[in-house]
Amino acid sequence: MNYKMIVLDLDDTLLRDDQTISGRTKKALMTAQENGVKVVLASGRPTYGMRRVAEELKLNEFGSYILSFNGSVIINCSTDDEIYSRSLSAETAHRLYDLSKREGVGILTYSDDAILVEEPNEFAEIESRLTGLPVQVVPDFKEAVAGPVVKALMLKEAERLVEVEKKLQEELDGQLCVMRSKPFFLEFTQLGVTKGASLDYLIKPLGITREEVIAIGDSYNDLAMIEFAGLGVAMGNAPEDIKKKADHVTSSNMEDGVAEVVEKFVLKELTRV
Repeated sequence: MNYKMIVLDLDDTLLRDDQTISGRTKKALMTAQENGVKVVLASGRPTYGMRRVAEELKLNEFGSYILSFNGSVIINCSTDDEIYSRSLSAETAHRLYDLSKREGVGILTYSDDAILVEEPNEFAEIESRLTGLPVQVVPDFKEAVAGPVVKALMLKEAERLVEVEKKLQEELDGQLCVMRSKPFFLEFTQLGVTKGASLDYLIKPLGITREEVIAIGDSYNDLAMIEFAGLGVAMGNAPEDIKKKADHVTSSNMEDGVAEVVEKFVLKELTRV
């Protein structure tokens, strides 16, 4: 198969634990782009928190894209235009706040340049380190969220959040998209918004079919794109239930798993042409 697009989750997939891209992986991705293959970043992170990686891989020069906020936003890196956007109403964000209080978990959302929380906590600080956005503590969450937001996250230790996820998936079925991006992050986006759905939207005007797409990820918010792509790849560090649903399992993010896939399924094919 002549693959035309590689779609990559960031944390625990493309990025090593120290938030860097290995030399081998970067070389493989740059070679793929130089041969016309699109490299797309797809993450639960806000757009701002993805720009450093996009710049490092020179996505603007190769005409590629960022899928941020779990696919709620698509950015054309060449023009920096937002070509797709889905958001939650303020009323929905307020309802999620009430549910977080009921369940005894934290909650955050985003302003243009900050992470908004009513009560500071360790999980908001983790999000701050991952995205590069500062945490802004507000006295009243509902008052601070006066307009639409792209997504919201509930925050708690993994064991408790699994319980909350199951409960709210049932309660909000048919109303919102509910999924975990990390063991301690439970994400809420507009119904129908997933990395897979946004990928479907992206490839059609580009003349790329799903069979020509490789999607690589490690977590539950990656599952939709893994199942959508012609070649869906789970990282070696992914949960076992994600691996079982993937077409291929590669090595971990600390063992150049992304590079292995690009070399085997893209670069090797290029040498045969």
